[in-house]
Amino acid sequence: MSRPAKSIHGQWTSRWAFILAATGSAVGLGNIWKFPYITGENGGGAFVLVYLACIAAIGVPAMMAEIMLGRRGRQNPIYTMRTLAKEEKASPYWKYLGWSGVVAGVLILSYYSVIAGQAMAYVFRSFSGVFEGVTPDGAQSIYATLANDPERLITWHTLFMIVTMGVVAQGVKNGLERSLKFLMPALVVILLMLVAYATNTGTYFTQSLHFLFNPDFSKLTGQAILSAMGHAFFTLSLGMGAIMIYGSYLPDKTSIAKATLTISAADTMIALLAGMAIFPLVFANDLATNAGPGLIFQTLPIAFGHMAGGAFFGGLFFVLLVFAAWSSSISLIEPAVTWLVENKKISRIRACVVMGVGTWFLGLLTVFSFNFGKTWTIFGKTMFDLLDYLTANIMLPLGGLFIAIFAGWIMKQSSSEQELAIKSPIFYHTWRILIRYITPAAIIIVFLEVIGLLA
Repeated sequence: MSRPAKSIHGQWTSRWAFILAATGSAVGLGNIWKFPYITGENGGGAFVLVYLACIAAIGVPAMMAEIMLGRRGRQNPIYTMRTLAKEEKASPYWKYLGWSGVVAGVLILSYYSVIAGQAMAYVFRSFSGVFEGVTPDGAQSIYATLANDPERLITWHTLFMIVTMGVVAQGVKNGLERSLKFLMPALVVILLMLVAYATNTGTYFTQSLHFLFNPDFSKLTGQAILSAMGHAFFTLSLGMGAIMIYGSYLPDKTSIAKATLTISAADTMIALLAGMAIFPLVFANDLATNAGPGLIFQTLPIAFGHMAGGAFFGGLFFVLLVFAAWSSSISLIEPAVTWLVENKKISRIRACVVMGVGTWFLGLLTVFSFNFGKTWTIFGKTMFDLLDYLTANIMLPLGGLFIAIFAGWIMKQSSSEQELAIKSPIFYHTWRILIRYITPAAIIIVFLEVIGLLA
């Protein structure tokens, strides 16, 4: 199979369109909550410094590699890896790296859609004033009422899948690019509005800045460094085929290195803004900073329910969550849709219906994990926890590892030099050293740690 010069699905109209799309793929719940949380838990500003170093040494080289493979292959991840393996005279089994990304994207979207559906439900609850004056028990009861009702969860899960597949069905230019040109600026505007609102908390806003940015090297343990390495990799949506398929739509003259640096900076900026918006409200209401994911649906509503204008700004916060999930979900299903179009020679709309319905059915496992299916466990995990663990802790790091190996060891230096087109020899050779040695070693360490094999 010859390597196509251009994807049959079209391409981004500009470098900024690609940057918006890739940033949208990277931005999600991990940015809105997890990054601020693990930052505070692991030493604040000291952790941020380590995280930025990990982004530079692990995230940026791996993202450059995945974009490079995608643009060089110009097809879905499965066909891309098959074509590039043939070009480099490598084993045809490399196509299974593409399969891993496509399958991971579908599995992640199946449960991501359910969580995003809950966020959609909370948009209406917040704007309607349901959380006004709510107590901790009341907030927990509101969430339990939603989670324990499979019919409601299925309704919101269905609605989110429809809006996701509706965008993907329109194609690269009319669907992905048009929607992301609206979603990403809107997401940033909402975040800035929430940060401006948080400044009204006075000393609590100052306390949150101290919490996020003051270096406390006494808390910078080995585990904290591992957390920084792991989050640097996962926050950029690497290893799930999304960045590879978006790279396949990238114009030839666009600099992969410059685009990657911009995406990484934007992703980190949004995570920091989220922390500046969330933590002043947490401190002002004397809430726990280590509440984990439960902060979103059970703790923050208490904060919004006891502040002036809380109904409006709480609603904005959940709109932000929905937008972040929406921009990510589009990229999660795109590799599977393109594979179906290219492999079965069917229309894009039909491919979206097939993949959307299939992913929706798979999502029912997560829906039931919140209610009557809580006792359905494998290895002691509910179906939701199992899917989350399988994708985040096994499939994504392994996918990223093999992308680094292929780009650094299998692909000829002349091929990567041609595709990256980096003018500075020093920059190119630095990337090559990182992608061959540092990035794989770091991913292996994180992988061993998350599966419990590293003491």
